[in-house]
Amino acid sequence: MSHFAHDVKRQLENATRGFDELFNNELEDARKTFDEHTSPFHLLGAGVVAFLEAALGLEANMVAEASQALAESETSAKNEVRAAKIVPSTTRFPAGTEWELLHSDAVILHGISHALSESYMGYLQCLYALNSAHSKFTKLYKTVYPHGLDHFATPSSSVTSSRAPSLHSQASSSRVSTPKSTRSGFFSRFGSSLGIPTADSTPVISTPEGSLEELIMSGTAFGYGMFNLVFSLLPAAIRNVVGFFGFKHDRKVALRALAVSAAHNDVHSVFAGLTLMTYYGVVLLLSGYQADERHILKQYRAIVDRLDERYPMGSLWILNRAKILRMSYDTLGAIKVLRDGLKPDRSHTFIQADALLVFELAWTLLSQREYEEAAETFLKMTEINSWSHATYYFIAAGCFISLKNYERAQKLFDAIPDVLDKKKIGGKDLPTEVFIKKKLQFYKDKQTRLTGSENYYARCIRISPAEGTSGYFDRAALFSHRLFPQPRLFGDSELGIFWNTHSRICEDVARQHIEELMGYSPPLTITSPLLPPSPRGPDGPEKSPISTPGSVDLDTPDEQAIRALLLGIVHRTAAEYDSSRQFLNEAHRSHHSVRTSTWVAGVACFELAVLELKEAEANLGPGSSGASSLNGQGTGIVINGIDGVMDDAKKDKWFKVFEVAHNHLDAALALAPQSVDLSSRLDTRVAMLKDEIASKREMVETA
Repeated sequence: MSHFAHDVKRQLENATRGFDELFNNELEDARKTFDEHTSPFHLLGAGVVAFLEAALGLEANMVAEASQALAESETSAKNEVRAAKIVPSTTRFPAGTEWELLHSDAVILHGISHALSESYMGYLQCLYALNSAHSKFTKLYKTVYPHGLDHFATPSSSVTSSRAPSLHSQASSSRVSTPKSTRSGFFSRFGSSLGIPTADSTPVISTPEGSLEELIMSGTAFGYGMFNLVFSLLPAAIRNVVGFFGFKHDRKVALRALAVSAAHNDVHSVFAGLTLMTYYGVVLLLSGYQADERHILKQYRAIVDRLDERYPMGSLWILNRAKILRMSYDTLGAIKVLRDGLKPDRSHTFIQADALLVFELAWTLLSQREYEEAAETFLKMTEINSWSHATYYFIAAGCFISLKNYERAQKLFDAIPDVLDKKKIGGKDLPTEVFIKKKLQFYKDKQTRLTGSENYYARCIRISPAEGTSGYFDRAALFSHRLFPQPRLFGDSELGIFWNTHSRICEDVARQHIEELMGYSPPLTITSPLLPPSPRGPDGPEKSPISTPGSVDLDTPDEQAIRALLLGIVHRTAAEYDSSRQFLNEAHRSHHSVRTSTWVAGVACFELAVLELKEAEANLGPGSSGASSLNGQGTGIVINGIDGVMDDAKKDKWFKVFEVAHNHLDAALALAPQSVDLSSRLDTRVAMLKDEIASKREMVETA
């Protein structure tokens, strides 16, 4: 090995130690390691630290710092690319490949840092930067993976080459032997053993030799996958602009590439795992229905296991461990993991990452209706970062509304105006705070209508800002919106609907929600099979103790529509599909009468699409598992993780379900133009669910 090559390797190893410190929550040690040297590896490390602080901490000054640090890294790597033209290659790849990769890393992160402003100008700057890296990533991908990625292992590879998550069935995947891991822990490629001829003179390198080659192979897969994924998840309005750049994204390839990177052991593998975990969490939370949920959880868990073993003190992996438990309906287990992660004996120098644990704990407690502890945990967020204290106050106030502690709720509501205008995006109000202003005015108007004064308006609230969140608001998914830019819109219970927070609650919690919501007046004409019939007096049904004597609890079409929507979602979670359909149709009919909550009808159509799919899954199932071979012979499919075949009659029923679901989704988009609150969030959910429907259709077709 030449002196130059040895020096480059030493720089990489030292910078890698800094990344290890970062991933294990030793932020100050990581920063010190990166500041000790000025190699491109160290400059990129400093940029990554600033980027993560900006993306996780939501602090405007950190965004500027991240942009500057990544710009320096970009310049440094570009200089090395030029210098590499006159020195021998330090790897089996063409000379300078490692610097081309590092330059592409800096470009893509610098581009995404523009999007942290969450303005459309920032998105356009992001697009421009990413487009400038397009040719670089394409060249790297063709050089490093001339025959694609199909035969490279992913973290959860077992019998078959792991499919692109939630996008196509295992039946359509090529069958290959399970690759064995090398001594260093990453997986080797079996393409060379398959006798695939090379298309050009580029040597096919199946297994990296040394840290620099692993950097190149893992980094190329990560960068190419990240690049494609960012483009595929941009808002519809921005995706239309992509046509001007002539770029067509491929989400299947993106997810596959990220999974291949995640199976390595270098720095890029960690970021690939983080990206996939974030994406999986969003899909599980937002899409409402998954064609193969077991596979998603398997991939998710495999990545978390790898990273948690390497970095047991890292908050990001603790967070995702809790998310997996919650997605697997073990909410109490998730709460324990989060509490353990926040114990004083752990290192807490990575404040932004710890804030994710606090926020996650707050919403997970809320999913168990632990309102008081949840409220205090939300308020703790105001001590951790400066992002939108109005939002934290608003949600905490909702918790106290649920406790009927109107005095504490009102104090928090009264404090909101003083902090509302402190956070801006490009000089404009945060979307969250725009929504909060509208809701506070709605409550004031109702109190004035009832009492002649807006004073103590907390007392008029029935469906509280915390009601309906019976899951959690996923702050890690907020981070994903930093990675996959979209206007950030969330906040109270109604926004919790957009995060599909009711799909993972247990039946006991569902019953409590149903009892409370159906206890409000005016009474509903739709009955719930989960509640006993209401006792009747001489003047009709006896009034619930939840209701306020002498008044109607929900005296506006908006409130009644939200109640119907919540009841529809919760009944579907409890597998009461007929009742769910009645409530959701009731919410859908509200679009002519609501004034403030104009988003309800569109969301109701989306939830009806989810209902069709879940009901079909329950009634049609995957078919007889005994009809397919369990020993690797014959053909079969995996539907929601269950081997089986399907007869033509069931297939026809499934195809009709797909058509009905698509019709509901088209109706949802038609009812949610850009002038309607939360339209961009609904657009995202519709796109994700259509992906799942396409995946399910392929699985059914190949059964």
